[in-house]
Amino acid sequence: MTTTTKTGPLQDVLRDLRAVDGAVYAAVAATPTPTLDVRLRRLSRTADHSKISFAVAAALALVPGRPRRAALAGVGAIAVASASANLLGKRLVRRARPDREAARVEVARHVRMPDSASFPSGHTASAVAFATAVGVVLPVAAAPLGVLAGAVGYSRVHTGVHYPGDVAAGAVLGVVSAAVALTVEASWSAARGK
Repeated sequence: MTTTTKTGPLQDVLRDLRAVDGAVYAAVAATPTPTLDVRLRRLSRTADHSKISFAVAAALALVPGRPRRAALAGVGAIAVASASANLLGKRLVRRARPDREAARVEVARHVRMPDSASFPSGHTASAVAFATAVGVVLPVAAAPLGVLAGAVGYSRVHTGVHYPGDVAAGAVLGVVSAAVALTVEASWSAARGK
Protein backbone atom coordinates (compact mmCIF):
# COMPACT_ATOMS: atom_id res chain seq x y z
CA MET A 1 0.00 0.00 0.00
CA THR A 2 1.41 3.41 -1.02
CA THR A 3 0.94 6.31 1.33
CA THR A 4 0.69 9.80 -0.12
CA THR A 5 1.34 12.88 1.89
CA LYS A 6 -1.16 15.65 1.41
CA THR A 7 0.09 19.18 1.61
CA GLY A 8 -1.88 22.34 1.87
CA PRO A 9 -1.82 25.28 -0.53
CA LEU A 10 0.64 27.21 1.64
CA GLN A 11 3.14 24.34 1.70
CA ASP A 12 2.79 23.98 -2.07
CA VAL A 13 3.48 27.68 -2.59
CA LEU A 14 6.48 27.59 -0.24
CA ARG A 15 7.87 24.53 -2.04
CA ASP A 16 7.53 26.31 -5.39
CA LEU A 17 9.15 29.48 -4.03
CA ARG A 18 12.09 27.43 -2.69
CA ALA A 19 12.45 25.85 -6.13
CA VAL A 20 12.54 29.28 -7.82
CA ASP A 21 14.93 30.57 -5.16
CA GLY A 22 17.32 27.67 -5.77
CA ALA A 23 17.04 28.00 -9.55
CA VAL A 24 17.88 31.73 -9.50
CA TYR A 25 20.80 31.06 -7.16
CA ALA A 26 22.08 28.34 -9.50
CA ALA A 27 21.67 30.61 -12.55
CA VAL A 28 23.70 33.38 -10.91
CA ALA A 29 26.37 30.84 -9.93
CA ALA A 30 26.53 29.42 -13.46
CA THR A 31 26.81 32.77 -15.24
CA PRO A 32 30.43 33.73 -15.94
CA THR A 33 31.07 37.33 -14.85
CA PRO A 34 34.82 37.72 -14.34
CA THR A 35 34.67 41.53 -14.46
CA LEU A 36 32.02 41.67 -11.74
CA ASP A 37 33.46 38.92 -9.54
CA VAL A 38 36.26 40.96 -7.97
CA ARG A 39 34.18 44.12 -7.62
CA LEU A 40 31.20 42.42 -6.02
CA ARG A 41 33.41 40.37 -3.70
CA ARG A 42 35.07 43.62 -2.58
CA LEU A 43 31.69 45.34 -2.12
CA SER A 44 30.35 42.42 -0.09
CA ARG A 45 33.39 42.48 2.21
CA THR A 46 33.30 46.26 2.57
CA ALA A 47 29.64 46.06 3.58
CA ASP A 48 30.50 43.79 6.52
CA HIS A 49 29.30 45.34 9.79
CA SER A 50 27.68 48.19 7.79
CA LYS A 51 31.07 49.88 7.27
CA ILE A 52 29.92 51.68 4.11
CA SER A 53 26.76 53.00 5.75
CA PHE A 54 28.62 54.13 8.86
CA ALA A 55 31.17 55.98 6.70
CA VAL A 56 28.37 57.77 4.84
CA ALA A 57 26.65 58.54 8.15
CA ALA A 58 29.88 60.01 9.55
CA ALA A 59 30.21 62.29 6.52
CA LEU A 60 26.56 63.37 6.76
CA ALA A 61 26.87 64.01 10.51
CA LEU A 62 29.48 66.68 9.81
CA VAL A 63 26.82 68.84 8.15
CA PRO A 64 24.25 70.43 10.50
CA GLY A 65 20.52 70.25 9.79
CA ARG A 66 18.91 67.66 7.54
CA PRO A 67 22.12 65.77 6.73
CA ARG A 68 22.85 65.25 10.42
CA ARG A 69 19.24 64.20 11.05
CA ALA A 70 19.52 61.79 8.10
CA ALA A 71 22.68 60.28 9.58
CA LEU A 72 20.98 59.75 12.93
CA ALA A 73 17.91 58.20 11.33
CA GLY A 74 20.09 55.96 9.16
CA VAL A 75 22.18 54.69 12.06
CA GLY A 76 19.01 54.06 14.07
CA ALA A 77 17.58 52.09 11.14
CA ILE A 78 20.75 49.98 10.95
CA ALA A 79 20.40 49.17 14.66
CA VAL A 80 16.79 48.05 14.24
CA ALA A 81 17.53 46.04 11.07
CA SER A 82 20.63 44.37 12.45
CA ALA A 83 18.92 43.35 15.69
CA SER A 84 15.83 42.14 13.85
CA ALA A 85 17.80 40.11 11.29
CA ASN A 86 20.47 38.67 13.53
CA LEU A 87 18.77 38.29 16.90
CA LEU A 88 15.29 37.36 15.67
CA GLY A 89 15.07 36.36 12.01
CA LYS A 90 18.09 34.11 11.75
CA ARG A 91 17.34 32.41 15.07
CA LEU A 92 13.69 31.81 14.25
CA VAL A 93 14.03 30.58 10.66
CA ARG A 94 17.45 28.86 10.83
CA ARG A 95 17.77 28.37 7.09
CA ALA A 96 21.02 26.70 6.07
CA ARG A 97 23.45 28.65 3.94
CA PRO A 98 23.65 27.70 0.26
CA ASP A 99 26.08 24.98 -0.79
CA ARG A 100 28.20 27.11 -3.09
CA GLU A 101 30.58 24.24 -3.88
CA ALA A 102 27.67 22.13 -5.16
CA ALA A 103 26.43 25.15 -7.14
CA ARG A 104 29.97 25.65 -8.48
CA VAL A 105 30.22 29.30 -7.47
CA GLU A 106 33.53 30.58 -8.85
CA VAL A 107 36.22 30.72 -6.17
CA ALA A 108 37.08 34.24 -7.37
CA ARG A 109 33.71 35.32 -5.97
CA HIS A 110 34.07 33.77 -2.53
CA VAL A 111 33.89 35.74 0.67
CA ARG A 112 34.01 34.08 4.07
CA MET A 113 30.91 31.95 4.56
CA PRO A 114 29.19 33.26 7.71
CA ASP A 115 28.42 30.86 10.55
CA SER A 116 24.97 32.36 11.07
CA ALA A 117 21.76 31.20 9.40
CA SER A 118 21.02 32.40 5.90
CA PHE A 119 17.54 33.94 6.27
CA PRO A 120 17.22 36.93 6.17
CA SER A 121 20.27 38.68 4.74
CA GLY A 122 21.55 40.99 7.47
CA HIS A 123 23.80 42.87 5.03
CA THR A 124 20.79 43.65 2.85
CA ALA A 125 18.51 44.52 5.76
CA SER A 126 21.01 47.02 7.15
CA ALA A 127 21.91 48.55 3.77
CA VAL A 128 18.26 48.98 2.75
CA ALA A 129 17.31 50.30 6.19
CA PHE A 130 20.05 52.91 6.04
CA ALA A 131 19.26 53.92 2.44
CA THR A 132 15.54 54.19 3.15
CA ALA A 133 15.84 56.18 6.36
CA VAL A 134 18.46 58.55 4.97
CA GLY A 135 16.51 58.92 1.72
CA VAL A 136 13.32 59.94 3.52
CA VAL A 137 15.10 62.64 5.54
CA LEU A 138 17.47 63.70 2.74
CA PRO A 139 15.77 62.87 -0.59
CA VAL A 140 18.81 63.81 -2.70
CA ALA A 141 20.61 60.78 -1.20
CA ALA A 142 17.78 58.31 -1.86
CA ALA A 143 18.74 57.18 -5.38
CA PRO A 144 22.48 56.69 -4.89
CA LEU A 145 22.04 54.95 -1.55
CA GLY A 146 19.23 52.83 -2.97
CA VAL A 147 21.45 51.67 -5.83
CA LEU A 148 24.24 50.93 -3.37
CA ALA A 149 21.88 48.91 -1.13
CA GLY A 150 20.67 46.93 -4.16
CA ALA A 151 24.26 46.20 -5.15
CA VAL A 152 25.10 45.06 -1.61
CA GLY A 153 22.12 42.72 -1.65
CA TYR A 154 23.00 41.28 -5.05
CA SER A 155 26.64 40.86 -4.00
CA ARG A 156 25.53 38.46 -1.27
CA VAL A 157 23.95 36.16 -3.88
CA HIS A 158 26.82 36.65 -6.33
CA THR A 159 29.39 35.63 -3.73
CA GLY A 160 27.33 32.55 -2.94
CA VAL A 161 26.49 33.21 0.72
CA HIS A 162 22.75 33.91 0.33
CA TYR A 163 19.80 32.75 -1.70
CA PRO A 164 17.86 35.51 -3.52
CA GLY A 165 14.92 34.95 -1.13
CA ASP A 166 17.18 35.79 1.82
CA VAL A 167 18.05 39.07 0.14
CA ALA A 168 14.41 39.87 -0.71
CA ALA A 169 13.41 39.22 2.92
CA GLY A 170 16.32 41.36 4.10
CA ALA A 171 15.15 44.21 1.86
CA VAL A 172 11.60 44.05 3.27
CA LEU A 173 13.00 43.95 6.79
CA GLY A 174 15.17 46.95 5.94
CA VAL A 175 12.20 49.04 4.82
CA VAL A 176 10.25 48.12 7.96
CA SER A 177 13.28 48.89 10.14
CA ALA A 178 13.65 52.30 8.52
CA ALA A 179 9.97 53.04 9.18
CA VAL A 180 10.44 52.12 12.85
CA ALA A 181 13.58 54.25 13.18
CA LEU A 182 11.94 57.21 11.44
CA THR A 183 8.89 56.97 13.70
CA VAL A 184 11.09 56.93 16.80
CA GLU A 185 13.16 59.84 15.46
CA ALA A 186 10.02 61.87 14.71
CA SER A 187 8.61 61.18 18.18
CA TRP A 188 11.91 62.12 19.78
CA SER A 189 12.09 65.36 17.75
CA ALA A 190 8.50 66.23 18.62
CA ALA A 191 9.18 65.61 22.31
CA ARG A 192 12.16 67.96 22.13
CA GLY A 193 9.98 70.60 20.42
CA LYS A 194 11.78 70.63 17.10
